Amino acid sequence: MDDTSAAEILHPYWPRDLLIPTYVANDRSMSEILAFLFSVSGVFLLVTWLITGSTRSTGRLGTWRRLAVCWFAVCGFIHGVIEAWFSLYYDIIPGDQSFLSQLCDRYVIADNFTVCMETVTACLWGPFSFWAVFAFLTNKPYRFVLQLIISLGQLYGAVLYFFTEHRDGYTHSELGHPVYFWFYFVFMNFLWIIIPLLLIVDAWRQLSAAQAHTDNTASKKSKRS
Repeated sequence: MDDTSAAEILHPYWPRDLLIPTYVANDRSMSEILAFLFSVSGVFLLVTWLITGSTRSTGRLGTWRRLAVCWFAVCGFIHGVIEAWFSLYYDIIPGDQSFLSQLCDRYVIADNFTVCMETVTACLWGPFSFWAVFAFLTNKPYRFVLQLIISLGQLYGAVLYFFTEHRDGYTHSELGHPVYFWFYFVFMNFLWIIIPLLLIVDAWRQLSAAQAHTDNTASKKSKRS
């Protein structure tokens, strides 16, 4: 390997022989980046929690429902801002020093699957998540339909992400690394499997109960006529 090739692969990403000619090392530490992510997500969660519990809003929401609405608010931020940034600027992220680019650099490879998946997520599940927050706060009749659609989309994307990486042999992360593999790859993405699954079951029950009530009402009307 010549000196030029050796210089081109001096980056922290996997596979180690990946060439990223435009790569520039981040000028912010991982702790700063994670602190930003969790701080902003925490603000969205806290504000939404306070709104859902206020008497001027929907005081009828229980704890589980309020947590679900908080989840959609955080998803709106992550999908609509962070992943939207990636879908727009994925081609310059390796060498860009803006905060959001450094936050998105775990997708530095920007393969076709990831770009397409994140673009769909940003364009659909970001706005839909904020729409779901509005729908629950205003008691819209379609709120559980939105919950079902968003959660199915999130689950589908997360499963494809895990399955694609599995078929690639986990070449894009240091297998077993406590931060890059278990935290970044497994934990951060597994949330979008577990929580959407719970919300899908919840929406299923709510919509089934509503349909059963409608069928029962129609049956009673039919007997009276």
